[in-house]
Amino acid sequence: MATGPRYRVAFRRRREGKTDYHQRLKLIVSRKPRLVVRGTLGDYIAQVIVTRPEGDHVLAAATAREIARDFGYKGATKNTSAAYLAGMLAALKAKKAGVSEAILDIGLATNRKGSKVYAALKGAIDAGLQVPCSEDVFPSEERIRGEHVAGNTKSSFSQYEKRGLKVEDLPAHFDEVKSKIMKAYEGK
Repeated sequence: MATGPRYRVAFRRRREGKTDYHQRLKLIVSRKPRLVVRGTLGDYIAQVIVTRPEGDHVLAAATAREIARDFGYKGATKNTSAAYLAGMLAALKAKKAGVSEAILDIGLATNRKGSKVYAALKGAIDAGLQVPCSEDVFPSEERIRGEHVAGNTKSSFSQYEKRGLKVEDLPAHFDEVKSKIMKAYEGK
């Protein structure tokens, strides 16, 4: 470890690889709410956050597990479909809270075209949240609906069967859950 009078220890969250402070500063200076999308080991989280002097304040949040619990989603909570639905639900909650625009905050996630982060962003945009982005970064509509999974007949999707969902029924189930979410928030 470096020593000496000019050595400066980095912030703890930077040392742990959790926060990129240069990126965070650019997002905060914009003074717009941030659409924060994070993936965990078994879930996808989408939040709309504003920064205040006393700290970040969450205006709206949604998780893929919440969609499974409240709207009956039987697919995996870590796939592209779940990320899309979480982004859509977070955006609908944010619109209800009076937020109409935001900027995307992907944190330390790799910026990759067609990734789950951009599936969540597409869900937020489809729900009516205005987020500046390029259309070519979104995953295809077939991938968001889970048609690539439905076409696969391997036994690696046995968890779907345990939840009572046949793999080939995933696109129809996705459309059903999406319409449930939209109906729950369209009158509010």
